[in-house]
Amino acid sequence: MGGLREVAASFVVPGPAGAAVRDRLRVGESDAAVPAEVGISLGSPAAGDLAERSRQGLAHDAAAWAVRKRSLTGRSSARWAGSITEATHDQWAPARRGQAAHLGRLRGQIASIEARPTRPSGAKADKRAGLVRGYASRGEWHAESRRLHALKDRLAVVEAEWAAGRVHGVRGGKSLARTRHRLQAAGLGEGARRERRRAERMFLAAHGGSGKRLGNETIRVTDTGQVSIKLPAPLAHAPHGRYLLGATVRFRHRGQEWLDRITANRAVAYRIHHDVARGRW
Repeated sequence: MGGLREVAASFVVPGPAGAAVRDRLRVGESDAAVPAEVGISLGSPAAGDLAERSRQGLAHDAAAWAVRKRSLTGRSSARWAGSITEATHDQWAPARRGQAAHLGRLRGQIASIEARPTRPSGAKADKRAGLVRGYASRGEWHAESRRLHALKDRLAVVEAEWAAGRVHGVRGGKSLARTRHRLQAAGLGEGARRERRRAERMFLAAHGGSGKRLGNETIRVTDTGQVSIKLPAPLAHAPHGRYLLGATVRFRHRGQEWLDRITANRAVAYRIHHDVARGRW
Protein backbone atom coordinates (compact mmCIF):
# COMPACT_ATOMS: atom_id res chain seq x y z
CA MET A 1 0.00 0.00 0.00
CA GLY A 2 1.49 3.31 -1.06
CA GLY A 3 2.08 6.17 1.34
CA LEU A 4 -0.43 8.96 1.65
CA ARG A 5 0.35 12.46 0.44
CA GLU A 6 1.25 14.96 3.10
CA VAL A 7 -1.42 17.60 3.67
CA ALA A 8 0.24 20.97 3.21
CA ALA A 9 -1.00 24.39 4.20
CA SER A 10 -3.60 25.87 1.87
CA PHE A 11 -2.54 28.60 -0.53
CA VAL A 12 -4.09 30.75 -3.25
CA VAL A 13 -2.95 30.22 -6.82
CA PRO A 14 -2.18 33.61 -8.40
CA GLY A 15 -4.41 34.55 -11.30
CA PRO A 16 -3.18 35.47 -14.75
CA ALA A 17 -1.25 38.72 -14.69
CA GLY A 18 -1.03 41.29 -17.43
CA ALA A 19 -0.33 44.94 -18.05
CA ALA A 20 -1.43 47.48 -20.62
CA VAL A 21 1.12 50.04 -21.83
CA ARG A 22 0.59 52.83 -24.31
CA ASP A 23 2.76 54.74 -26.73
CA ARG A 24 2.07 57.37 -29.34
CA LEU A 25 2.45 56.30 -32.96
CA ARG A 26 3.82 59.35 -34.73
CA VAL A 27 2.70 58.58 -38.27
CA GLY A 28 2.66 61.01 -41.16
CA GLU A 29 -0.36 61.73 -43.34
CA SER A 30 0.50 59.05 -45.89
CA ASP A 31 1.12 56.41 -43.22
CA ALA A 32 -2.00 57.39 -41.25
CA ALA A 33 -4.17 56.66 -44.27
CA VAL A 34 -3.22 52.96 -44.14
CA PRO A 35 -4.34 52.09 -40.58
CA ALA A 36 -7.43 54.23 -41.12
CA GLU A 37 -8.38 52.31 -44.26
CA VAL A 38 -7.63 48.95 -42.65
CA GLY A 39 -9.60 49.84 -39.51
CA ILE A 40 -12.61 51.03 -41.48
CA SER A 41 -12.60 48.00 -43.79
CA LEU A 42 -12.52 45.65 -40.77
CA GLY A 43 -15.02 47.65 -38.72
CA SER A 44 -18.01 46.58 -40.78
CA PRO A 45 -17.26 42.80 -40.55
CA ALA A 46 -16.64 43.21 -36.81
CA ALA A 47 -20.05 44.85 -36.34
CA GLY A 48 -21.72 42.15 -38.41
CA ASP A 49 -20.02 39.39 -36.43
CA LEU A 50 -21.19 40.91 -33.13
CA ALA A 51 -24.77 41.02 -34.45
CA GLU A 52 -24.55 37.40 -35.63
CA ARG A 53 -23.16 36.23 -32.27
CA SER A 54 -26.01 37.98 -30.47
CA ARG A 55 -28.60 36.35 -32.75
CA GLN A 56 -27.16 32.89 -32.06
CA GLY A 57 -27.64 33.35 -28.31
CA LEU A 58 -27.23 30.18 -26.26
CA ALA A 59 -27.17 28.02 -29.40
CA HIS A 60 -23.61 29.13 -30.11
CA ASP A 61 -20.94 26.42 -30.07
CA ALA A 62 -17.54 25.63 -31.56
CA ALA A 63 -19.07 24.70 -34.92
CA ALA A 64 -20.93 28.01 -35.14
CA TRP A 65 -17.72 29.83 -34.24
CA ALA A 66 -15.90 28.05 -37.08
CA VAL A 67 -18.64 29.04 -39.55
CA ARG A 68 -18.41 32.70 -38.50
CA LYS A 69 -14.65 32.65 -38.78
CA ARG A 70 -14.71 31.11 -42.28
CA SER A 71 -17.20 33.72 -43.49
CA LEU A 72 -14.92 36.49 -42.19
CA THR A 73 -11.75 34.99 -43.65
CA GLY A 74 -12.81 35.68 -47.23
CA ARG A 75 -13.46 39.35 -46.39
CA SER A 76 -10.21 39.86 -44.46
CA SER A 77 -7.75 37.06 -43.67
CA ALA A 78 -7.57 34.07 -41.35
CA ARG A 79 -5.61 36.06 -38.76
CA TRP A 80 -7.94 39.03 -38.78
CA ALA A 81 -10.96 36.71 -38.70
CA GLY A 82 -9.60 35.09 -35.54
CA SER A 83 -9.02 38.49 -33.92
CA ILE A 84 -12.53 39.69 -34.82
CA THR A 85 -14.29 36.63 -33.44
CA GLU A 86 -12.25 36.73 -30.23
CA ALA A 87 -13.07 40.40 -29.78
CA THR A 88 -16.75 39.61 -30.34
CA HIS A 89 -16.68 37.02 -27.55
CA ASP A 90 -14.86 39.49 -25.29
CA GLN A 91 -17.71 41.96 -25.83
CA TRP A 92 -20.57 39.43 -25.60
CA ALA A 93 -19.44 37.92 -22.29
CA PRO A 94 -19.47 41.14 -20.19
CA ALA A 95 -22.73 42.17 -21.85
CA ARG A 96 -24.20 38.86 -20.66
CA ARG A 97 -22.94 39.51 -17.12
CA GLY A 98 -24.38 43.02 -17.24
CA GLN A 99 -27.71 41.55 -18.33
CA ALA A 100 -27.71 39.26 -15.28
CA ALA A 101 -26.96 42.22 -13.00
CA HIS A 102 -29.80 44.19 -14.64
CA LEU A 103 -32.19 41.33 -13.94
CA GLY A 104 -31.17 41.34 -10.29
CA ARG A 105 -31.74 45.10 -9.99
CA LEU A 106 -35.20 44.91 -11.58
CA ARG A 107 -36.29 42.05 -9.33
CA GLY A 108 -35.01 43.89 -6.27
CA GLN A 109 -36.89 47.07 -7.19
CA ILE A 110 -40.10 45.12 -7.80
CA ALA A 111 -39.79 43.27 -4.48
CA SER A 112 -39.21 46.56 -2.65
CA ILE A 113 -42.29 48.22 -4.15
CA GLU A 114 -44.51 45.16 -3.61
CA ALA A 115 -43.59 45.06 0.09
CA ARG A 116 -44.77 48.62 0.75
CA PRO A 117 -48.56 48.29 0.18
CA THR A 118 -48.72 45.88 3.14
CA ARG A 119 -47.63 48.70 5.46
CA PRO A 120 -50.12 51.30 6.75
CA SER A 121 -50.03 54.74 5.14
CA GLY A 122 -47.44 56.93 6.83
CA ALA A 123 -45.83 54.03 8.76
CA LYS A 124 -42.10 54.44 9.42
CA ALA A 125 -39.47 51.93 8.44
CA ASP A 126 -38.16 49.49 11.05
CA LYS A 127 -34.82 48.01 10.01
CA ARG A 128 -34.62 45.68 13.00
CA ALA A 129 -37.98 44.12 12.15
CA GLY A 130 -37.26 44.23 8.42
CA LEU A 131 -40.19 46.53 7.69
CA VAL A 132 -40.15 49.16 4.94
CA ARG A 133 -41.71 52.60 5.06
CA GLY A 134 -45.37 52.95 4.16
CA TYR A 135 -46.62 55.35 1.49
CA ALA A 136 -46.90 58.94 2.63
CA SER A 137 -50.02 59.62 0.57
CA ARG A 138 -52.41 58.11 -1.96
CA GLY A 139 -50.67 60.11 -4.70
CA GLU A 140 -47.35 58.42 -3.90
CA TRP A 141 -49.07 55.03 -3.89
CA HIS A 142 -50.54 55.74 -7.35
CA ALA A 143 -47.15 56.81 -8.76
CA GLU A 144 -45.40 53.75 -7.35
CA SER A 145 -48.15 51.47 -8.69
CA ARG A 146 -47.55 52.80 -12.20
CA ARG A 147 -43.80 52.37 -11.74
CA LEU A 148 -44.37 48.78 -10.59
CA HIS A 149 -46.25 47.92 -13.80
CA ALA A 150 -43.50 49.51 -15.90
CA LEU A 151 -40.80 47.56 -14.06
CA LYS A 152 -42.69 44.27 -14.51
CA ASP A 153 -43.05 44.91 -18.25
CA ARG A 154 -39.34 45.69 -18.49
CA LEU A 155 -38.50 42.57 -16.46
CA ALA A 156 -40.53 40.37 -18.80
CA VAL A 157 -38.58 41.68 -21.80
CA VAL A 158 -35.18 41.19 -20.15
CA GLU A 159 -36.10 37.69 -18.91
CA ALA A 160 -37.08 36.69 -22.44
CA GLU A 161 -33.78 38.01 -23.80
CA TRP A 162 -31.87 36.23 -21.02
CA ALA A 163 -33.58 32.92 -21.80
CA ALA A 164 -32.72 33.35 -25.49
CA GLY A 165 -29.14 34.44 -24.75
CA ARG A 166 -29.61 37.68 -26.68
CA VAL A 167 -27.62 40.69 -25.50
CA HIS A 168 -27.37 44.26 -26.74
CA GLY A 169 -24.03 45.77 -27.68
CA VAL A 170 -22.91 48.83 -29.62
CA ARG A 171 -19.53 48.99 -31.32
CA GLY A 172 -18.04 52.36 -30.54
CA GLY A 173 -20.01 52.76 -27.32
CA LYS A 174 -23.61 53.61 -26.54
CA SER A 175 -22.74 57.04 -25.12
CA LEU A 176 -21.20 58.25 -28.37
CA ALA A 177 -24.10 56.82 -30.38
CA ARG A 178 -26.57 58.85 -28.32
CA THR A 179 -24.77 62.18 -28.82
CA ARG A 180 -26.46 62.53 -32.22
CA HIS A 181 -29.59 63.61 -30.30
CA ARG A 182 -27.78 66.20 -28.17
CA LEU A 183 -24.95 67.60 -30.25
CA GLN A 184 -25.16 71.08 -28.76
CA ALA A 185 -24.99 69.82 -25.18
CA ALA A 186 -22.01 67.62 -26.10
CA GLY A 187 -20.25 70.53 -27.79
CA LEU A 188 -19.94 68.65 -31.08
CA GLY A 189 -20.89 69.33 -34.65
CA GLU A 190 -22.33 66.59 -36.83
CA GLY A 191 -19.06 66.30 -38.76
CA ALA A 192 -16.97 65.97 -35.57
CA ARG A 193 -19.36 63.39 -34.17
CA ARG A 194 -19.17 61.32 -37.34
CA GLU A 195 -15.35 61.43 -37.23
CA ARG A 196 -15.27 60.26 -33.61
CA ARG A 197 -17.88 57.62 -34.32
CA ARG A 198 -15.93 56.29 -37.30
CA ALA A 199 -12.70 56.17 -35.26
CA GLU A 200 -14.34 54.28 -32.39
CA ARG A 201 -15.91 51.75 -34.77
CA MET A 202 -12.59 50.93 -36.46
CA PHE A 203 -11.17 47.50 -35.78
CA LEU A 204 -7.41 47.39 -35.36
CA ALA A 205 -6.77 44.89 -32.58
CA ALA A 206 -4.95 41.55 -32.51
CA HIS A 207 -4.65 39.20 -29.54
CA GLY A 208 -1.47 37.51 -30.74
CA GLY A 209 -0.35 34.01 -29.84
CA SER A 210 2.54 32.25 -28.13
CA GLY A 211 4.92 30.60 -30.55
CA LYS A 212 4.19 33.15 -33.26
CA ARG A 213 6.97 35.39 -34.48
CA LEU A 214 7.38 38.27 -31.98
CA GLY A 215 4.20 37.11 -30.27
CA ASN A 216 1.83 38.51 -32.88
CA GLU A 217 1.74 38.01 -36.64
CA THR A 218 -1.19 40.32 -37.35
CA ILE A 219 0.19 43.52 -35.83
CA ARG A 220 3.92 42.98 -35.48
CA VAL A 221 6.32 45.18 -33.51
CA THR A 222 10.04 44.39 -33.65
CA ASP A 223 12.57 44.94 -30.87
CA THR A 224 13.59 48.18 -32.61
CA GLY A 225 10.00 49.49 -32.56
CA GLN A 226 9.13 48.98 -36.24
CA VAL A 227 5.40 48.36 -36.73
CA SER A 228 3.91 46.33 -39.56
CA ILE A 229 0.26 45.50 -40.17
CA LYS A 230 -1.14 42.45 -41.92
CA LEU A 231 -3.44 43.83 -44.62
CA PRO A 232 -6.89 42.28 -45.14
CA ALA A 233 -7.51 40.56 -48.47
CA PRO A 234 -9.18 43.53 -50.28
CA LEU A 235 -6.17 45.76 -49.44
CA ALA A 236 -3.32 43.24 -49.67
CA HIS A 237 -1.36 44.94 -52.47
CA ALA A 238 1.92 45.35 -50.56
CA PRO A 239 4.69 42.69 -50.64
CA HIS A 240 3.77 39.67 -48.47
CA GLY A 241 0.48 41.40 -47.70
CA ARG A 242 2.04 43.58 -45.00
CA TYR A 243 2.51 47.32 -44.66
CA LEU A 244 5.48 48.68 -42.72
CA LEU A 245 4.82 52.00 -41.01
CA GLY A 246 7.51 54.64 -41.12
CA ALA A 247 6.99 55.57 -37.46
CA THR A 248 8.41 53.52 -34.60
CA VAL A 249 7.15 52.93 -31.07
CA ARG A 250 9.04 52.79 -27.80
CA PHE A 251 7.28 51.48 -24.73
CA ARG A 252 8.87 53.46 -21.90
CA HIS A 253 6.63 51.97 -19.21
CA ARG A 254 7.40 48.28 -18.58
CA GLY A 255 9.26 48.20 -21.86
CA GLN A 256 11.70 45.54 -20.67
CA GLU A 257 8.83 43.16 -19.88
CA TRP A 258 7.43 43.70 -23.37
CA LEU A 259 10.87 43.11 -24.89
CA ASP A 260 11.32 39.88 -22.93
CA ARG A 261 7.98 38.59 -24.23
CA ILE A 262 8.57 39.30 -27.91
CA THR A 263 12.12 37.94 -27.71
CA ALA A 264 10.72 34.65 -26.41
CA ASN A 265 7.86 34.75 -28.98
CA ARG A 266 5.22 34.93 -26.24
CA ALA A 267 1.77 36.33 -26.96
CA VAL A 268 1.42 40.11 -27.00
CA ALA A 269 -1.86 41.83 -27.87
CA TYR A 270 -1.88 45.15 -29.73
CA ARG A 271 -4.59 47.71 -30.37
CA ILE A 272 -4.17 50.77 -32.57
CA HIS A 273 -6.55 53.57 -31.62
CA HIS A 274 -7.16 56.94 -33.29
CA ASP A 275 -7.80 59.85 -30.92
CA VAL A 276 -9.68 62.23 -33.19
CA ALA A 277 -9.84 65.06 -30.64
CA ARG A 278 -6.03 65.18 -30.30
CA GLY A 279 -5.20 63.98 -33.78
CA ARG A 280 -3.07 61.14 -32.40
CA TRP A 281 -2.64 57.44 -33.10
